Amino acid sequence: MTLANNTSVTATFTLLTSGDTLSVTLAGAGTGTVTSSPTGINCGSACSATYPAGTQVSLTATPSGTSTFAGWGGACTGTGPCTVVMNSALSITASFSETTSYALMVQLSGTGGATITSNPSGINCGTVCTGNFLPGTQVTLTAATSANSYLVNWGGACSGSSTCTVDMSTNEAVSATVNIWPINHIIFLAQENRSLDHYFGALRQYWAQNGFPDQSFDGLPQFNPTSGIPPLYGPAPSNPGCNPSDPYQAPPSPFQDCLFDPSSPVTSYHLITQCIENPSPSWNEAHVDWDYNDQTGTQPATLNGFVWTAGHDAREMSYFGGNPFYDVNGVRAIGYYDATDLNYYYFMASNFGTSDRWFNPVLTRTNSNREYLVAGTSQGYVYPIGSNVNDQKLLTAPTIFQELITAGITWKIYVNPTNSPCTAPYQASCLLMLSYVQDFQWGQNIPTMYANNIGTIGVANSDFDNDLANGTLPQVAQIEPASDAGLDEHPTNNDGAPSNIQLGADYVAGIINQFMQSQYWKDSAFILTYDEFGGLYDHVSPQPAAQPDGIAPSDLLPTDICYGTPNMGNCNFTYTGYRVPLIVISPYAKKNYVSHTVADTTAILKFIETRFSVPSLTARDAAQPNMSEFFDFNNPPWLTPPTPPVQNTSGPCYVNSLP
Repeated sequence: MTLANNTSVTATFTLLTSGDTLSVTLAGAGTGTVTSSPTGINCGSACSATYPAGTQVSLTATPSGTSTFAGWGGACTGTGPCTVVMNSALSITASFSETTSYALMVQLSGTGGATITSNPSGINCGTVCTGNFLPGTQVTLTAATSANSYLVNWGGACSGSSTCTVDMSTNEAVSATVNIWPINHIIFLAQENRSLDHYFGALRQYWAQNGFPDQSFDGLPQFNPTSGIPPLYGPAPSNPGCNPSDPYQAPPSPFQDCLFDPSSPVTSYHLITQCIENPSPSWNEAHVDWDYNDQTGTQPATLNGFVWTAGHDAREMSYFGGNPFYDVNGVRAIGYYDATDLNYYYFMASNFGTSDRWFNPVLTRTNSNREYLVAGTSQGYVYPIGSNVNDQKLLTAPTIFQELITAGITWKIYVNPTNSPCTAPYQASCLLMLSYVQDFQWGQNIPTMYANNIGTIGVANSDFDNDLANGTLPQVAQIEPASDAGLDEHPTNNDGAPSNIQLGADYVAGIINQFMQSQYWKDSAFILTYDEFGGLYDHVSPQPAAQPDGIAPSDLLPTDICYGTPNMGNCNFTYTGYRVPLIVISPYAKKNYVSHTVADTTAILKFIETRFSVPSLTARDAAQPNMSEFFDFNNPPWLTPPTPPVQNTSGPCYVNSLP
């Protein structure tokens, strides 16, 4: 208005005593609460409130139990926040649904492979998958890793490296990290002709004397405890001896064989000499060792022929071979060594992994067993190539080295040329003659096609030394025994040149120690074993084994056991040979571990095949365990290797008396 003169104005204010009402209704099969900011709504209990006009009110919906919030209705929509301005009375509906399942998502990562499955079922995948489970369900996940892989750990809703259990009270996510075995180099060495009882039969005694926890180990029964973990104490085993009324007589007297005499037993005893005359592990002898009275093995092995075969062979060698033996009664065959003799081996077998069910592959001598070691078969040969008219050809079976070449895996064979015809500078053509791969037709290609894949060890500036120092160690390395150097631990063939096991063990100790101190320790495994039992006593029967390739013995002579009966008993490569020592050495090797899994030395092939994803060579190696049980990849026990003792080399060496 326009003021023309003095004017008075009055303003009247009225107090607002009421506002607009906000009402909330809960709907749906589920349950939950709705609360407001500012306060006033708490529905469940308070489902309406009055607010001054213009008030901004935010509502929050919280599902309970196994329910989910389904959405707003009325003045709000969707499932997000609900905010209204109170300019009038408003009604809002909050709907809750009952959850019928929760989702469990599993995701696999890492360098390895695995299949993740669940109990109850719902998850089964090798990459990423999701399964739905009822609320409150307890779901257990298991990772079945690929042959060369291991579970590193679970993540997300689980942890650790065993099974994973998830309680489904909401949607969950689990991850699994799976890597390839962290062993990038495998080195294996098979020494010569020793049985497990003969070398490691007193291992349990060593544990008791040196503070190792006792566990089951099936060595010589006289060293088992009288109570506790089986097998328990038993009397020292024995074998029938030679009838004392039939002593050996040198030419020109008539030949007098060792006559089997159960009334004259020879009992297991400790050998003092580190040099013994050679018993024979050949085909006939190995079958007589099984059971003098049942040599084709149609009954379980009684293992009663060891002393007789050693006496029989010594008498034949002395009489017909012109190589006189002192022990013409075979007593040496049932002798054993202990930790005072083989202190390095006993230390290593106790701190790393070993086995009491580790066998040589076939019931015969060195050559065939070494052919099995690299090819899983001898293709029917039970004698060395060239022994008779039936074994004149080289083997055509593929070797593990050919599989590695195809897969792009590096490999090398190391031989010790000491006292051999090979001289420096060493030529591959000569070194090949020191390796049993020469028995294979393919092996003849090594000097021309793979000359860098055969090298020296045990001599100055050896290839093995240089490969360790220069970072050029291959992924797979075979070390052949130092036979020409007299360091292969083979029993003595000629009394004029005794073979001392302590010198051989010291040689092996030097190789292993060099490996443990090298840059390769962190990701490698070294396997020490023996090619076969050497005709030396063992108390555990050979075990059934897969026939490798369907080829029956092909070079038996009419005078040989099993001749003409390839499908009888133990005649057709369907049994292992006898037990031999084993030590598995690695930063990942379990401490003081004993395997009780039946295996033969072709399990080394299976180990290599598994780690480097190459196919099996024959049915024999395909049937073997992959040796993963010897390792703990998640918690490496030996990141810092132990300090083993110096191998004793002061034991007496003689062959003209026993013990």
